[in-house]
Amino acid sequence: MILLVLALVVSAWSDVDAHRRTRDEQTALQRARAQLSALRRQEVQTTRIRASTTTKRDQLDTFIKLTLAELWTTNVSLNQARVAAYLQGMDINTLETCLGGIEEALGAIKAGDNTQATRDISRVAGPCTQLDGGTASGLVYPFDFADPDVIRVGTTYYGYATNSVGGNIQIIESTNLVHWTAMGSALPQLPSWANANYTWAPSVSYIGGQYDLYYAADPIGSSDECISVATSPSPLGPFVDSSTAPLKCQSSLGGAIDPNSFVDTSGAAYLLWKTGTAGSAKIWAQQLAPSGTSFTAGSTPVTILLPDRPWEGGNIEAPDLVEAGGRYLLFFSGNDWSTANYAVGVASCAGPLGPCGDASSSPILVSGNGMAGPGSESVFADASGDMWMAFDAWAPGAVGGSNGRGLYIRSVDLSGVPSVGDPP
Repeated sequence: MILLVLALVVSAWSDVDAHRRTRDEQTALQRARAQLSALRRQEVQTTRIRASTTTKRDQLDTFIKLTLAELWTTNVSLNQARVAAYLQGMDINTLETCLGGIEEALGAIKAGDNTQATRDISRVAGPCTQLDGGTASGLVYPFDFADPDVIRVGTTYYGYATNSVGGNIQIIESTNLVHWTAMGSALPQLPSWANANYTWAPSVSYIGGQYDLYYAADPIGSSDECISVATSPSPLGPFVDSSTAPLKCQSSLGGAIDPNSFVDTSGAAYLLWKTGTAGSAKIWAQQLAPSGTSFTAGSTPVTILLPDRPWEGGNIEAPDLVEAGGRYLLFFSGNDWSTANYAVGVASCAGPLGPCGDASSSPILVSGNGMAGPGSESVFADASGDMWMAFDAWAPGAVGGSNGRGLYIRSVDLSGVPSVGDPP
């Protein structure tokens, strides 16, 4: 009898426990269903947001392409490869900020207000630099700033470049080599003999108590490229060129381009430049008169360097002469400027008038680390005496004449065979 009672008790307890477990399982199932329903609602919402974001990005991408095409007609370039790199994952706010500034600059250009356009560009230089991957590669100014020349006056650095949105000769300034502000056009008016919108490769030096700006220009009615000079009491300009004819043309050689002014420790000034194309390229030098606006009486130009290395592809250009530790070092660019093969080399010279010979069998700066086709170099010292190289380069994957070249700055060691190092 006792065993029967115990069996009934156990049976009753098991039945109660089973009901309890069933209720628990039903409760857990209901909770799971509720969570699944919430997850499905969240998935629908996420899908909706993703679709909205994708649509927005597609719209921005279309706007970018249209804006870039329009900006290129005014020689301002934020190329599509840079934007494409951004679209792989960078913050969309950065893109909108950059594009907003560019759109405002474009509106100012259409209204004929290039001064306001340069302000708009400067305001978004930081966000637009991020579109190019930041400053790790040495990029400090992400807009079209080809053929740069950088000088230091006191604690301020001035950068000059080929004509673009900033005017005939662009000018930007900085106090730390990293953040640059567009200042407009260094050369507001061209001489009467020069074609508009064809001014490039400036070089500025303090000579004879004034700043002399050398630049290349196309004479009206001629296919030659020639060099001229403008003057100003200030590195900011405005520089004035009142000449009635170019300073140097060398028409028999196809014209003269890429001027570089150099002042030695004695105060004597020289001008270097390039003539010819691949197969006929030469770099020349000639002493300047004390004013810098003409050549020394009786002087003649001399050839100081010819292409003699395979990497140069028969072409050398963009000379930049530097005196360091009693040595004369001639930096130059070689190969085709519109390809990733463009690079920077260096030669050792007996003096400002040469002769010069390559210091190494290979270039010292080539494509890589976030940039392609580096060239048009400008070597200068900071206030501490450390040396830097400014140069232009394409964004990787966007090499060629339909894209713009940004301004890059890297340290350079001149103690032995010169080598290029880190950005500022």
